[in-house]
Amino acid sequence: MKLDGKCCIITGAGDGIGRGIALAFADEGAAVAICDINSEALEATHGLVEKTGAKTFSKAIDIRDVNAITAFVRDAAHALGGVDVLVNNAAVMPGSRLEILTEETIDHVLAVNLKAPILFTRQVFPEMKKSGGGSIIHMSSVTGHNGFPEVAIYGATKGGLMALARGHAMELAPHNIRVNSVSPGTVDSPMLHRFVEENADDPALALREFDQIHPRGTIASIREIANVCVFLASDDSANITATDIRCDGGYCVQGVQPK
Repeated sequence: MKLDGKCCIITGAGDGIGRGIALAFADEGAAVAICDINSEALEATHGLVEKTGAKTFSKAIDIRDVNAITAFVRDAAHALGGVDVLVNNAAVMPGSRLEILTEETIDHVLAVNLKAPILFTRQVFPEMKKSGGGSIIHMSSVTGHNGFPEVAIYGATKGGLMALARGHAMELAPHNIRVNSVSPGTVDSPMLHRFVEENADDPALALREFDQIHPRGTIASIREIANVCVFLASDDSANITATDIRCDGGYCVQGVQPK
């Protein structure tokens, strides 16, 4: 029970990695507050977390709305008894060639992937100070390390999260608040399956190629990423801050581009 007694917020927990993190945290004894824009998916995650016996709070919000973020953090802290851990997981990853990239798409990606984590961090800071410290985890990506065609804006936000973690880690260290980022490679998640359905001529072939370009021959499972977040949220990582943990199966070192 590595997270026994900790109150944790996870954004984008309707499915995929966010849901996996919520369940992993609950399994380790945490009280869990979750949000997502998809109310039906969020309700499903809420039910799964409740089955573990964990104390749970959920609310469907659009994290592009600063007032919604403020209200959610306030209500989550009240429901759980504080905030000890924040996982900024919510993200969007639309693919677009530069010549047809719209301003609307740029603003959407920046608002969800980068601005919202800044606002969530600002809102949990007073709660973590009251608790005597905390851990903030930004879900970054190998796209923030390596360049990828047609998802450059997404990659820019993920690189921005790594820089954000380093800067806030230095600023918040006197308050015993650690800030880190996690950079998965390709993960067998609903986001990946949606991405290949929208962008690949042969989605099944695309998924096989993603496996092949990872040195161990397979992409990551959701639980493998969630386990890294459990570590960073727990006291086992008390001396780790301002760090990005690449859990990419060695992909960044190899650096092969998907076709």
